[in-house]
Amino acid sequence: MADMARFREAALAWAAGRGSGDAAAEAAARARVGCVVLVEGPSDVEAVDALAGRRGRDLAGEGVCVLPMGGAMSVARFARLLGPPGLDLRLTGLCDEAERGFYERGFARAGAERQRFFVCAADLEDELIRALGVPRVAELVRAEGDLRALTTFLRQPAQRDRTDPQRYRRFFGTKKGRKIRYGRVLVEALPPDHAPAPLDDLLADI
Repeated sequence: MADMARFREAALAWAAGRGSGDAAAEAAARARVGCVVLVEGPSDVEAVDALAGRRGRDLAGEGVCVLPMGGAMSVARFARLLGPPGLDLRLTGLCDEAERGFYERGFARAGAERQRFFVCAADLEDELIRALGVPRVAELVRAEGDLRALTTFLRQPAQRDRTDPQRYRRFFGTKKGRKIRYGRVLVEALPPDHAPAPLDDLLADI
């Protein structure tokens, strides 16, 4: 676990120009990394790790690193550094439909076009809300102590013309850390074997 965290830090530093490929390669060898899952941010990491845990899997122990890039536009850089031109690790990913083009081009430029990634219809929160249903999501928000904040948010004029799933998606992103927390909360509330297809397919592929 600690070795995988060190690899994640080394890879992020290398991509940001603060570290080196040698340091990342050394950390990858120590953590026995064989596959990197490129995701946009930490909420995606929480969701993937939560589903893996529910299925009795230890991704770090399996040599799988779920790496938050800080935005889909960074995928080409990470694919180049970690894929065939760089560390030559197996790549996959999870992205929103709007980000599909970034992943396709980024993987292709790195010579990794044959490696698969998985696409959410709108975004992962939308997939999870639809899988759970709005009433169940409302129960979870209440259980997490966020009902007052949600009620205040829903009174805003900008929310009037949005659907309930759209409102909840916006709510999760209105406070720092909330989207990350609900990435895990929503996944842990899923009925057994009822994960959204992109997340389920990703776990089956790694």
